[in-house]
Amino acid sequence: MAKGSSPTGKVLGLALIVVGIGLAIWGYQLSQSVGSQITEALTGAERDRVMMFYIGGAASFVVGLYLAVKR
Repeated sequence: MAKGSSPTGKVLGLALIVVGIGLAIWGYQLSQSVGSQITEALTGAERDRVMMFYIGGAASFVVGLYLAVKR
């Protein structure tokens, strides 16, 4: 078997990049909701759910980027 990443790895990497971007956008939309803004105004902290979307999106994006560009 030849060295380098397989086409399956590249496709999986691109899919994870798209999922990561989607999760980050979803988290941003949740953070802009009225309920989230009230919670942030009263407590001074982002909601846990929003942070999980941001963290999951970032992790998915980084892993996907690694899989897509590794040789």
